[in-house]
Amino acid sequence: MKVSVNNTTHDLTGIDPSTPLLWVLRDHLNLVGTKFGCGISQCGACTVLIDDTAVKSCIYPISAVGDKDVTTIEGLASDEEELTPLQQAWVDVDVAQCGYCQAGQIMATEALLRENPNPTDADINTALAGHLCRCGTYLRVREAVKVAAKHRS
Repeated sequence: MKVSVNNTTHDLTGIDPSTPLLWVLRDHLNLVGTKFGCGISQCGACTVLIDDTAVKSCIYPISAVGDKDVTTIEGLASDEEELTPLQQAWVDVDVAQCGYCQAGQIMATEALLRENPNPTDADINTALAGHLCRCGTYLRVREAVKVAAKHRS
């Protein structure tokens, strides 16, 4: 089986097709920006993009990826030295406290902004429902989404 992750094709010979995408990313491809939170698709820490759709990778079997493109937090920026406007908005608004949930929230926001470049508060709330932040930075998350949206327009 082959899978495209962050514009690179990987041969996954010998991996059980039922293995969750999260564990393939972390354990086999050493892409550890995608976090394990709950393992039952409730917290959102494991969110990645499959094509342009936000997917919780902890329950998504690698066999379901097929010929779709997977993008992780490591694949958003084209250069390790430069953040995307979305990632920079997270820094500028000082969203992160512990930061554990942030990669998943950023990936869900990326999917939202690709579909809706000018989201309302309700759109943001809907897109990020199920993305838990134990530090409670939800108001700053919403502000960062708005800042990022302005930079995309």
